[in-house]
Amino acid sequence: MLTLRDVFIQVSKLTSELIATGFCVDQNFPSIEQRTGEIKVTSVDNSIFLKSIPYSEMYYEALKRRAFNVKLIDGALIYMLYQFKNGELMKHRLAYFPAPDLELFQNEPELYMEDELYADILDKQIVTVPIRFDFDKSEGVYKPIEHPVSHLTLGQYKNCRIPVTTALTPYQFISFIMRNFYHTAQISCEEKLTVFKDCFEKSIFEEEYTVLHICTPGNR
Repeated sequence: MLTLRDVFIQVSKLTSELIATGFCVDQNFPSIEQRTGEIKVTSVDNSIFLKSIPYSEMYYEALKRRAFNVKLIDGALIYMLYQFKNGELMKHRLAYFPAPDLELFQNEPELYMEDELYADILDKQIVTVPIRFDFDKSEGVYKPIEHPVSHLTLGQYKNCRIPVTTALTPYQFISFIMRNFYHTAQISCEEKLTVFKDCFEKSIFEEEYTVLHICTPGNR
């Protein structure tokens, strides 16, 4: 079973390794708050990510407050928060917030075209879509299908909660982001990132197997 310390080590190590690849341009290393059992990067109230405000406003406020673990070369922010209680994972919020615009890249593409790290970023068909993996097993919060314990939200849609079989580890989350949104860079950086094979136990309800859902590694 993954512990608070295990997760903290994963977040810390992956942050260091993303810096080493050159794919991370700014970062905040995590800390453990013993009183709440949280692994987080700032004291900022993370409800900023749920407020009903324009996405660009939310992004720049998060940037201003440094509410991120990692800032990628295209300005995208990665945020990871885990909360444990009595040694058990109770909550997590794992978010990927792409920059609202890529004006710098689009205005001077010749500066980046020869660097493979930017290959996927410069495609003019790209539409920025924020992504959140949330996990919350607090009593009174979850409800089968309507509010899965572990779920994926796309585009900040309030009622978008795609069931996920269990909580994601930091490695699973980072690997998902790199593989699907920075595939060229992921191939280049793959050998530099430590693979963590541990996973959390299933949390999906039987009813949720009857609808489209996402299966995490190790939980087939």
